[in-house]
Amino acid sequence: MNSLPLARPEDVGLSSTRLSRIDGWMDALVASGKLPGLSVAIARRGRLAYARCTGLADIARAVPYAPETMVRIYSMTKPITVAAILMLYEEGRFQLDDPISKFLPYFAGQRVCVGGNRAKMETVPAQRDITFRDLMTHTSGLTYHFMQSTLVDAAYRDAGIDFQTSELPLGELVEKVAALPLLSQPGVEWNYSIATDVLGYLVQVISGQDFADFVQSRLLNPLGMTDTHFVVPPEKVARFAANYIPGAGGPVLLDDPTTSRFLSPGKIASGGGGLVSTSGDYLRFAQMLLGKGSFGGARVLGRKTVELMTANHLGGDMASLGQARFSESSYEGVGFGLGVSVMLDPARAQIAGSPGEYAWGGAASTAWWNDPAEELSVVLLTQLTPSSTYPIRRELRVLSYQAIID
Repeated sequence: MNSLPLARPEDVGLSSTRLSRIDGWMDALVASGKLPGLSVAIARRGRLAYARCTGLADIARAVPYAPETMVRIYSMTKPITVAAILMLYEEGRFQLDDPISKFLPYFAGQRVCVGGNRAKMETVPAQRDITFRDLMTHTSGLTYHFMQSTLVDAAYRDAGIDFQTSELPLGELVEKVAALPLLSQPGVEWNYSIATDVLGYLVQVISGQDFADFVQSRLLNPLGMTDTHFVVPPEKVARFAANYIPGAGGPVLLDDPTTSRFLSPGKIASGGGGLVSTSGDYLRFAQMLLGKGSFGGARVLGRKTVELMTANHLGGDMASLGQARFSESSYEGVGFGLGVSVMLDPARAQIAGSPGEYAWGGAASTAWWNDPAEELSVVLLTQLTPSSTYPIRRELRVLSYQAIID
């Protein structure tokens, strides 16, 4: 975790004694068998004030969780993909309210599911085409195959719409998506979805460069994120953590790091969940956003673009747009920007924090947030699926904020 200069906690307004409460919390999660291992990194005012690992990255091989451990960050890939598409926005290639059918004509004139059954859905015409903003704010009417709640996500499963496992090229899978009905009218409801995978393909179409290559050359390389990859390089497999699910006797193996599909160059570069990374690398990305588009001498986005990305675009909170809860969190008092959740009112959200704080997490219980008001970045990495198993994100929020003493 050598991304940032080190600081004595008190020099950046944090209490060493209060931060040490995180030690006990981390150790208890491992000792109780809830998590295999985890790391927490906390930066304030551009300096690293807390960084600790505990437990195992691979139980079967007794590999300790270390600063250089690489994990599947899944949906923490989404803010990186949105940053990539916003680079093209800055070049004047599109406007947020442009329909994506301008670049992907097969998304024109879609239909919206209003009832029926799996044998025959009832649909009506979409009132307008999906826009770039709809994709970035998860108000496009798209969904995920794993939601298990609607006729549309059943249709996704039937059609093999899974950007994590599909053997189809990225463009072919996106075209299959466009042929299926939408869950809701574009711009009307907040529904978590494959929208960011579609954005990844739009990066490719608009830039004329392979999506993974674009992310590598325009974002990862300039920010020095040398351990963030869509495919784990062979020389780094020993550092790649196992992924687990909860079991009665402790974590049970879900994905072996030596045979994982994350080792295969043939898989889709998923803009919605395809990256692996480390604490140090993701802190670099977090600090870039906190620095309004600049980190370590590299400027990848403009200040006004980051301000637009991290503002609430919903007109209210997510609960008012049909999503009262997602994962372990209530969405009362929480809005959504472009690729990130945005705290509107900590009291309504019933959690310590600041208005304007923005965040996102991943399916294997990883999490990250930036608090511009407090100049604070926090990164939590572990590997336990699903992310809603234990309320560790909310617990770490409280433990992080209670350590502020200035």
